[in-house]
Amino acid sequence: MQIASGTIIDGKVVVEGLSLPEGTVVTVLARGDEVAVRLLPQQEAELLDALDEADREEGISAEELFARLRRFG
Repeated sequence: MQIASGTIIDGKVVVEGLSLPEGTVVTVLARGDEVAVRLLPQQEAELLDALDEADREEGISAEELFARLRRFG
């Protein structure tokens, strides 16, 4: 798994410095104010808890995360 940022140019996602094989399936998350995300109160509380945890720097490193993800193929 890789994480990269790109830009839409002529209707296509262009990612600098990353070469993926033809046919690679990707997921695109777009940043922007156009779409509002609505959460249930419980979901919002979980998100706020996760943000607080991230601010406290609890959890695992990115390297450990990727190592764990590789185990799943």
